[in-house]
Amino acid sequence: MPEDGVRAVFFDLDGTLADTAPDLGGALNELLVEVGRPQLAMAALRPYVSAGTRGMLGIGFGLTPDHADYPDLARRFLELYAARLCFGTRLFDGMAALLRQLEDRGILWGVVTNKPARFTEPLMDCLLLTERMAAIVSGDSAPKPKPAPDTLLLACEKAGVPPRLTLYVGDDLRDIQAAHAAGMRAIAAGWGYLGDGQPISEWRADATIAAPLELLDLL
Repeated sequence: MPEDGVRAVFFDLDGTLADTAPDLGGALNELLVEVGRPQLAMAALRPYVSAGTRGMLGIGFGLTPDHADYPDLARRFLELYAARLCFGTRLFDGMAALLRQLEDRGILWGVVTNKPARFTEPLMDCLLLTERMAAIVSGDSAPKPKPAPDTLLLACEKAGVPPRLTLYVGDDLRDIQAAHAAGMRAIAAGWGYLGDGQPISEWRADATIAAPLELLDLL
């Protein structure tokens, strides 16, 4: 591999590497049932999954973290999610093949997510990925999560690669912002949840891909 070629690819987790909406959305619907509210369709939930607990409680209850009821609902939501962490979560179509291709080419890969480590690490174990990864970095692994660059820089340190030879792939604007702040090329994942805010075309990503295997054209 050329010395200036891509040496590592890091992925966001929710909405990029894996479709976690069935379990995050399922946990929210369990919580809604507990408090006597109607369940929500998965199609309505998916755009908010990348925002984690904040996104789920926002769409489910219309609450922000500064609301008095938010802490108790968040605690219960996370309890329910922990109990069903890997019931329906799967890699996105084409992702398993992409990871094999990266390994065949000698390119390191890993995950950088805002998800807390108590969920990230067992989920990677469940998906049988942990032993293959150069770095697993969670939102609480560094002082500041994305869009700050801290977690991405920590992943580079763990993998032993410089940011300028690293790609970061994500499905949220904060992923692009974090990658650029870290000095990485930022790739927008068009198959992801994408949120309900600024259109992906306005994120100023270095490239946008519609499916995982399209990343190979950027290496």
